[in-house]
Amino acid sequence: MSQPITAALIKELRDLTGVGMTKCKEALEKSGGDIQTAIDNLRKAGIAGAVKKEGRATNEGMIASASTDSQVAVVEIKAETDFVVRNDRFQQFATEVANLIATSSPANLEDLAQLPYPNEGLTVDQYRSTLVQTLGENIQICRFQVFPKGENCSVGIYSHLGGKILCAVTIDRSADQEALCKDIAMHIAASSPEYLSPESVPQEAIERERSVAEAQVAGKPAQIKDKIMAGKLDAFYDANCLLRQKYLKDDQVTIAELVEKHAKETGKPLKLVDFIRWNVGQ
Repeated sequence: MSQPITAALIKELRDLTGVGMTKCKEALEKSGGDIQTAIDNLRKAGIAGAVKKEGRATNEGMIASASTDSQVAVVEIKAETDFVVRNDRFQQFATEVANLIATSSPANLEDLAQLPYPNEGLTVDQYRSTLVQTLGENIQICRFQVFPKGENCSVGIYSHLGGKILCAVTIDRSADQEALCKDIAMHIAASSPEYLSPESVPQEAIERERSVAEAQVAGKPAQIKDKIMAGKLDAFYDANCLLRQKYLKDDQVTIAELVEKHAKETGKPLKLVDFIRWNVGQ
């Protein structure tokens, strides 16, 4: 079912692709208002390059983290304006909530809301409500995640732009690689990988890239089409899979090669097993 082609929808497509308003309007009309189809069509036509989902984020807020000996917690809390997000009470609330998650491991947001807030005689949700009244804006705890820190596991956190972006990396088979994890987390903040490895890319995403590649090689001699398409898919993996990306601090090595290098230096079989890149409002 088609949806109205509004000015806001056209602007969103323009912000995501960098394509002019007229072309964006035409693409949305052709797709019936489906923004992902419009993006795919613009890419197939060679007008737009690869598009990140990150451009959709508009809300203000921050992502806080806290850790114990056994786990790391990450939580996103939103407000209406950056003015409130920078307020000391909001910042303290975010830090306290992250600490509560790290120490209490609530099962979900509902359980977190009912935990006792430190030194206030209130639940987390009751204290949040007092902040709403005091600061004059809606404040919401949106999501959280907990990373276990096993005896043979390292977790590194990097916070960017005052908590607007937060990245976490987990390396298995060593408990003393936090510095390496943080270095890779800094790389993730700048390079925005979407997947860990080619094996972790959903089939739907692969088929979408193949569809784009097929449109781009239309009219090419049959004997070179497969080679060109394989090259385009490889380029997609290099750009979007963390282990295939060139390390920002040394573009002579990939992230996989960086981890392998540290494994040889430490004599431990290091393995990068997980990462997140959270952006406020994502």
